[in-house]
Order: sequence, then C-alpha cells, then structure tokens
Amino acid sequence: MSKILVVDDDQAILKVLKMRLEVAGHEAVGAVTVEEALKLCAAEAFDMAILDYKLNGENGVELMEKVLKIYPEMPVIILTAFGTVQTAVDAMRRGAYSYLTKPFDDDELILQVNNCLEKGKLTQEVKNLRRIVNKKFNFDNIIGKNGAMKKVLAQVSQAATIDSTVCIEGESGTGKELIAKTLHVVSLRQKGPFVAINCGAIPESLFESELFGYERGAFTGAAKAKKGYFPLANGGTLFLDEISEMPLAMQTKILRVLQENEFYPLGGTKKVKLDLRIIVASNKDLTKEVTKGNFREDLFYRVHVIPIKLPPLRARKESIPMFVEHFVKDFNSVMNKNIKGISNEGMKKLLSHSWPGNVRELKNVIEYSMAMSTEAFISEDLLLPVQKYEEKDLNLKTSNLKSLKVAKQDFEKDYLVKLLKLTHGNVSQASKLAGKYRADFYNLMNKYGLTPGDFR
Repeated sequence: MSKILVVDDDQAILKVLKMRLEVAGHEAVGAVTVEEALKLCAAEAFDMAILDYKLNGENGVELMEKVLKIYPEMPVIILTAFGTVQTAVDAMRRGAYSYLTKPFDDDELILQVNNCLEKGKLTQEVKNLRRIVNKKFNFDNIIGKNGAMKKVLAQVSQAATIDSTVCIEGESGTGKELIAKTLHVVSLRQKGPFVAINCGAIPESLFESELFGYERGAFTGAAKAKKGYFPLANGGTLFLDEISEMPLAMQTKILRVLQENEFYPLGGTKKVKLDLRIIVASNKDLTKEVTKGNFREDLFYRVHVIPIKLPPLRARKESIPMFVEHFVKDFNSVMNKNIKGISNEGMKKLLSHSWPGNVRELKNVIEYSMAMSTEAFISEDLLLPVQKYEEKDLNLKTSNLKSLKVAKQDFEKDYLVKLLKLTHGNVSQASKLAGKYRADFYNLMNKYGLTPGDFR
C-alpha cells in the first residue's frame, strides 16, 4: 500500500481526494496548511504527494520545493484550478512530476497517481542498484580505485540498470567475467540464470548445437533432445566470452538470432523465443578484427552498444597492494595458513613487474608463493622466481642449439610436468595456476602425451 500526502486548503476537496485514493487502495494523509504539511513530512515517510497550487495565499510549488529537500526523489503532482500552460510549465520546471486541473476526472486522477508511483518506484530501484553496485565494487572481489577503474565502475553502474548489450574489452586476466557477473547480479535480471560461454573453447562443428540445442534425432548420436546455452539463459544473462574467436559462419547465425530474439533448435520445427540480456567480451580489439575481416561489421554494431574497457594491471599498479592483501586473505582460508603478507622487498619486486598476465597472473603468483612459504611473511625469492644459469653449467655450444620451435615445445612440456607434479595430477588446480581453461589444458596434455594419473 502506497502512502500519499494530500495538501489542499479546501476541506471538501481534501476529503474527496482522500476518499478516492483510499478506494483505489492507497493510504492518504491530509493537510490544509503548509506548516502542517511540513510537520507531517518531517514525522512520516511518503511515496508521493498531491499539492494544491494555491494554499491560503501560499504557493504549492514553493511547498513542493521544501518537501523535496526532505524527500529528494519523491514525485509530486500539482493541483491547479487555473489550468494555464504557464502554471504547469513552472511547476514541472521546478520539479513536479505532472499536474491536474480542477475539476478532475476520477480515472485521470488515479492514472496520474499510479504513473507517479511507478516513476518513484523505478527511481528508487535505480538508486538501490547503484548502491548495490558500489557495495559490490567495494567488497573483496573487485579491487582498485584509481582513475581508470573509477571510470569503469561508473560505466558499470549506469549499464546495470538497463538491458542493452554490453561489450567488455580488455587483455586476458583483467577480470572481464567478474565484471559481467557483477552486471548480472545488480541488474533487473538478477533472479534469472547467468550462463557463461567461452567461444574459443567450442569446436567449430559443435557451435550451433551447443548454443541453440537440438531435438532428438537431429543428427547421428542425438539420442535425446538437449537445451542450448541460449534457452538456458532465458530470463537472465548470456555471457559470450572471447566472442572474437567465434567462426564467421556462426557469427551470421548469431546476428540473426540477436535481431529476431528467436531461433529454431537443430532439427526443431518450433521457434524458441528469447528474453535475455547479452554481454560479450574480447581480449582483442574488435574494431581491428572487423578491419582484418575476422569479425562481421554488422555483428560488431549489434554487440558493441555499451563498450567497457578494462585497464591492464600495469596501468594501475597502485592497486597491487590491495590485490595482494585480498589474495593472501583468501588463500589463508583455502590453505588453512596464517601468512600475514609479503616482505617489503617482495612488494617492490611485484610493483616493478610488467604483469603480462594481469590480475590472473598476480593471483597465481601469490597462490604459488603461499603454497611454498613456511614463514609469516612471503620472501622475495618465492615471488616470480627466475632460475639463473651460468653458461658453463649449461655447457651449450652454438653447434647443438635447438631450434626455437623445439625449444618452445620442450619448455612447454617441462612446464606442464612441473605443474602436474606440484598439484599431484589435479588438472583443475594445474590449469588454474597456468591461467588456462581446463579444456585447453587437457589439449596441451594430450599434445605431449601426459596423463594426470602419472603424477598422483
């Protein structure tokens, strides 16, 4: 039930207004003077107000301005017996939602009141969403308040309250999926599902069936129907990560679906209607990909509605101490340790590093150093360790140097072996440390004939 303040110096009109509002299901509280109205506002909370333009020689618009100092977001309707355009313009220019001319029609009154209440409700929802966004960005998951990140947070705050497509661009490891999840959590679709897809991890031949699903018998091996990612995200948010890796043929189909908000599953004859928000991300510059012919221009304009660019960690190094503090706290809980932080020399080392892998790389470095540390403070040598060899120890000669390709393969295999040994064959943990998707890590293992069981 909405609570409405009604102010009119005519007791008969005041009584009629209160009665009509109460019949419509609202609670109406009346006042006949400016002083009485201000006392009520100071003592009670109202959802909206209906104020007469003339109040015993005083001005209802001036009363409105005083009321709005108490409730800045409260919508107000001004009643006037004059009906002049200038009166209405003046009232709305100074903050009124709308006006009604006496005598007014009952239906018009209730329609205006309901519209006014809906406007107030939406304003409050936007305010609440922005408050939630700020809270989300101040909690441990998202860290860093320098100029570049403040701009990002402002964009996220604005984008969270609308349903337009968002395109998040940034290098690998900058936190694109975290921004996408935050946009979902604080949006009007927060109660719906959040479905994330890595477009670079889906084989080209499976793209259509994975995204749109299929009916039983649609192809050999389709023993039963399966829902795709698009219908699974209905009512919520679909996050298309690394959209630049989507094959061109699939881009054409995606564009059509986004334009029409409907599609046929493979082998299906019944259209599936879509009601979801699309968020895309790319670690490549999509405008350059369009120029190269790798990304459709029409799809670019469809998904690049609200662009949000995440700065790399090297551009906001002042955030590193905050990230470190958070990761130490987080891994203390996971590893059941009580490490207090890192040494001063260690912090200098972190601040001087270029961080090509961004926040993900920093997290992996802290996780490794905490796993290896036995002291209260992490020492410098455990952070970004680099093995130094003297040429006499390596005993290399120019004649037997490996080719760059072979050297890269040897390094890659040796790196995988060390990770698997460190994690005792736990592929999820190893891929996490490597900053790779689990499926990609399995592909690398298969490339070098490695199996997790050999390290357990």
